[in-house]
Amino acid sequence: MTPTSEQLDATFTALADPTRRAILARLTRGEASVNELAEPFAISQPAISKHLKILERAGLVSRSAAGTRRPVKIEAGPMKDAADWLEKYRTFWEGSFAHLDALLAILQTPVNTSEKPSKGKTDNA
Repeated sequence: MTPTSEQLDATFTALADPTRRAILARLTRGEASVNELAEPFAISQPAISKHLKILERAGLVSRSAAGTRRPVKIEAGPMKDAADWLEKYRTFWEGSFAHLDALLAILQTPVNTSEKPSKGKTDNA
């Protein structure tokens, strides 16, 4: 399924913050509680909860009910959609860079303008 513009906007907005990226990096090792996610940061647990809400709205994380605990886990779908979207542009830029490399190779090839005709050869021959 092709992601909508709103889905991509939410994903990239969520990924724009280094704290949220760090939370996602932590969640790649497995689910965690809000308190566990807050431990490495010098910000409050409510601030972490706000970051988690942004990640949840983007679909990058989800919470499940496990008794009184509500562990947070990473969701791969939106990240894959963003990576697929970016892949189109990577292919474009690689092609552009290949063309630029070829042009630079041509421009850097020395042109020998001081060539002299070989002895014994003239323009009239």
